[in-house]
Amino acid sequence: MKALDTEFPEEDKFEKLTSRPKARRGPTAFLTVQEGCDKFCAFCVVPYTRGAEVSRPAERVLAEARDLVERGVRELTLLGQNVNAYHGHAQGLAGIIRDLAKIDGLERIRFTTSHPNDMDDALIAAHAEVEKLMPYLHLPVQAGSDRILKRMNRQHTAESYLRVVERLRAARPDLHLSGDFIVGFPEETEEDFQATLDLVEAVQYGSAFSFKYSERPGTPAAERPQVSEAEKDDRLQRLQAVLLRQQRALQDAMVGREVGVLFEKPGRRPGQMGGKSDYLHAVHVMGEGLSVGELRRVRILESGANSLMGELV
Repeated sequence: MKALDTEFPEEDKFEKLTSRPKARRGPTAFLTVQEGCDKFCAFCVVPYTRGAEVSRPAERVLAEARDLVERGVRELTLLGQNVNAYHGHAQGLAGIIRDLAKIDGLERIRFTTSHPNDMDDALIAAHAEVEKLMPYLHLPVQAGSDRILKRMNRQHTAESYLRVVERLRAARPDLHLSGDFIVGFPEETEEDFQATLDLVEAVQYGSAFSFKYSERPGTPAAERPQVSEAEKDDRLQRLQAVLLRQQRALQDAMVGREVGVLFEKPGRRPGQMGGKSDYLHAVHVMGEGLSVGELRRVRILESGANSLMGELV
């Protein structure tokens, strides 16, 4: 019988990221530091399609970050399916953030997407201590009902999520949070949905992404009794109305404040420039001589439907 070699060669899934043309870059960039997920949420295909959690070695992350900064990048967003489970640095995600903050020319650091269970003490402390880490965090919860969270296999409760939020805001009082929500998850009742609305009111989100549950073949949730489309539609509209109200309230509260704005592109009007604030709000400013890549202090004058208007300080 002929012997077959069934061993797979060891391959670095991030290796292809290192060979890039040395072109000039815009002021913002994404930097992948982690892939895969070990959480196996009942609605999600990521563990099956992306595999187990794999972290990129810290020295490669730092080398690519330095290269990006040399080519004009001033803000980096660290990416991962479960980015705060990053373990390519001895001190985890907090450690690589602190090392990145030492790079001259890199002015802002963000990261996404996070799991509440991996928001450790060191990462919470980084939000208080690392000036370049921006006061905006995407922290998905998905639902506010403990019964549904358990059926989702989220491995946290509404209360434990709220305690994480409480600790984060104690570390960084001006932190703006965004989240993910799924409505109409299999077996979700009106009482379960009300628990989600209660959690949303408790947190007060600056922005959020909300969706109707849709079946993913091969996932545990796809085999369970489904909520009707009419109920999903109704709940999504009610949830989004609350989230929109919160988003607008926090955006309106920016009027009169001074924020940092990293300018990314010309606006629609002659002489106008657009960029993102520390809190990831879109901001437009009229200013002669402004150029892409400048980081300036801006006083917010007006809150529009989806953006802010300001003036240079």
